[in-house]
Amino acid sequence: MTPRHNGGVDRATFDRLLSPEGQELLADVQARAGIESDLALGSRLRERYDAALVAAAVTQCHLRGRATAKFGPDAAHLYFTHDALEQSTRGAVARHRAARLVASGVRAVLDLGCGIGGDLIACARAGLQVRGVELDPVRAAIARANLAALGLPGDVVEADAMTITPRSDEVVFVDPARRDGRGRVTTLDGLVPPWDWVAALLDGPAVAKLMPGIAHDAVPEGVEAEWVSDGGSLVEACLWGKPLAQVERRATALPSGATLTARGTVPVTGAPRRYLVEPDDAVIRAGLVAELAEDLGGTLLDPHIAYLTTDTAPEGELGRWFEVVEELPFREKALRSALRERDLGTLTIKKRGVDIIPEQLVARLKARGSVPATLVLTRVDGAGRVFWVRPCAR
Repeated sequence: MTPRHNGGVDRATFDRLLSPEGQELLADVQARAGIESDLALGSRLRERYDAALVAAAVTQCHLRGRATAKFGPDAAHLYFTHDALEQSTRGAVARHRAARLVASGVRAVLDLGCGIGGDLIACARAGLQVRGVELDPVRAAIARANLAALGLPGDVVEADAMTITPRSDEVVFVDPARRDGRGRVTTLDGLVPPWDWVAALLDGPAVAKLMPGIAHDAVPEGVEAEWVSDGGSLVEACLWGKPLAQVERRATALPSGATLTARGTVPVTGAPRRYLVEPDDAVIRAGLVAELAEDLGGTLLDPHIAYLTTDTAPEGELGRWFEVVEELPFREKALRSALRERDLGTLTIKKRGVDIIPEQLVARLKARGSVPATLVLTRVDGAGRVFWVRPCAR
């Protein structure tokens, strides 16, 4: 494994940022953020500190602000690089994984390729013994500093993850790098460490964080694949090694923790009812739309499209509910007339299974009415249908 790009931050500069001088500078930058312009602040500080240290402190201040979305209040005390923050696990997802490890009886975790320590933090907070391995010297130093900043126990060693042997009591966690010099990697053969090595770990007590687009048939037999969303956004697929696997496939929606598991449900279709339900993306990627329909006492509109219909009032976090106001004509000319007759405008178009570009359709429909409307365009038994719907509050 090769050290990763850290946006110009070197180990010596980061060590200086941790020194009393650097901490004083960082506190000054944070205290004046939003009060002085970056230009004025930088000019003033460079009279007392060298330019590299000032740049590092200003960068940390900006990154801490951005990191709040992932790390919450902890972000104000942590250290980051641009790339490492982008690649870090969201706090809610890391906490969910740590809680599941604890519930499975795990006591110690070895994080191979721990980056800046986001998952180490979650696991240590959950009461697990943590040991991190990171080849990049800057990220290894940041991981140590982040554990220390939060008063959490744990060790971080600078080494190649592929050379480390887990202790008998450790469950391995690995988050292979999914970026190269050209951007985000979307296939398993682009992972670092390589997929074959990761897959071999999953024969034993190991957990791997992977891209949510992983194909079902790429998951090794006996390994559980858990697709996880956070706030409605699909963020990862987590593979649980054979000793930790509980089911074949699972969908989990955070922050609620609502979960759905595969049970071989056969899809059943039916006519539109009072509500349309758009399953959470984790449910769709896990292939559990039929299971969700069964749980809701509903059916699919079409066997190949992820829209459900039910008379059940909105419940749970595994889908978004829309109350059907009226079905409208599918043909564009007739639809335009129907919108005008109902004084509908400011359209939101949702579509599945139909070949349209929503922005272009909105422009062609020229709906200028005073009533905002959401339209669902989809297929039912292979035929195009349009439903005027009203989003339901959960």
